[in-house]
Amino acid sequence: MTRIGAKPSTVSSPARKQAPTRGAGTSRWFASVWDSPLTSYYMVVGSSAMLIVFGLVMVLSSSSIEALADGESVFAEFLKQGMYVVVGLALMLVASRIPIAAYMRLTGVILVASFLMQMLIFTPLARGKGGNTNWVHIAGPVTIQPSEFIKIALALWLGFVMYHKRDQLNDVRAAIFPAVPVIFLALLLVVAGNDLGTAGILMLLAAGALFVAGIPLRVFVVAATGFATFAVAYVLVASNRISRIKAWLGHDDVSDPQGLNYQTKHGLWGLGSGGITGVGLGASRQKWSYLPEAHNDFIFAIIGEELGLLGTVAVLLLFAALGLGMIRIIRRHDNMMARVTTAAIACWIIGQALINIGVVIGFLPVIGVPLPLISSGGSALISTMLALGVVIQFARTEPGAAELLRTRPSVVRKSVSVIAHSVRTGLPTRSNKKGRS
Repeated sequence: MTRIGAKPSTVSSPARKQAPTRGAGTSRWFASVWDSPLTSYYMVVGSSAMLIVFGLVMVLSSSSIEALADGESVFAEFLKQGMYVVVGLALMLVASRIPIAAYMRLTGVILVASFLMQMLIFTPLARGKGGNTNWVHIAGPVTIQPSEFIKIALALWLGFVMYHKRDQLNDVRAAIFPAVPVIFLALLLVVAGNDLGTAGILMLLAAGALFVAGIPLRVFVVAATGFATFAVAYVLVASNRISRIKAWLGHDDVSDPQGLNYQTKHGLWGLGSGGITGVGLGASRQKWSYLPEAHNDFIFAIIGEELGLLGTVAVLLLFAALGLGMIRIIRRHDNMMARVTTAAIACWIIGQALINIGVVIGFLPVIGVPLPLISSGGSALISTMLALGVVIQFARTEPGAAELLRTRPSVVRKSVSVIAHSVRTGLPTRSNKKGRS
């Protein structure tokens, strides 16, 4: 009994002392997950996988009508894209298992091979599309776009060069040679095929690599000024390019509804008609031969029309997760080549995604770059998946990640071990138990 007039006890019970609040427990759990060496790995793998699967679904939806109009199966483009995904997954798996030391030995060979492939656009094997001559015929219906593979080759090579120049970065001349001349050569080969869009992506890629390496900022100012000057001159020498810029600025001929802004207008109409939740998967109106390149450069417009604002935000969040995973690798990895190459690939993939979306919403003029991992196209998809395989290798070798991966056996390995143990001991597996009950 409590004595009258005595003060109530202020000592809490042991159980009350040890009971954490729900918010504190959640914050501690989030902090432990965020600080885990495997977080970068899971972010890159998870977001890449979801973007690839989402891309397959949207390619099927956006290409079915055009395929039917061409007398093909509604699954024609989807099956072709699925084949590219299988090839990309195989290369992605191989790239994720190659040690960094092997990449350092192979970067020069890979770069020279990509340049030689690009030089095939000056041969009779070259093929053109939309004013660009950046495709090379291989055999039958198979063509490749070599400029897509220059991206991954240049990213690896810049990582290799900056690794060996890491003690000379304060000396501008020593730091930029031979990086800048090789970047200039890559741009020259791509622009020779009239592909200014890919050249712009290469500039982003190179800028990301050099920035993370620690090149002085005045180099970027000079490079940006030079590229801007070249881009203006490139536009002014051709009347059709001037017309496109004028149309983008709002000076198109309103009496010509099929004019240069036709594609942009229909892309915006598709996005606008989607609303919050969209008109439904497969129910797009623009893909009925109204919107050119609906399954390729303008697939984001179909996403907005069919899945609405929610669908477009989901795509942006997936790219944000992918970018954040790569930023973690840049900040946490202890190898200079891994950091620089990851930065180059991050600026390539995320930058290209933002440029593509900017074109679709009318913020940028039409320059013909696909939405990474989502748009239809073999060379772009395979090269992007190959680059992500390299990034996954870097995530696997982030300090502490390799040890954790070795202590976490795969699902397949767990299943095999359970079945093997059951066979040895004669004990029924869980599935057999269910069957007997």
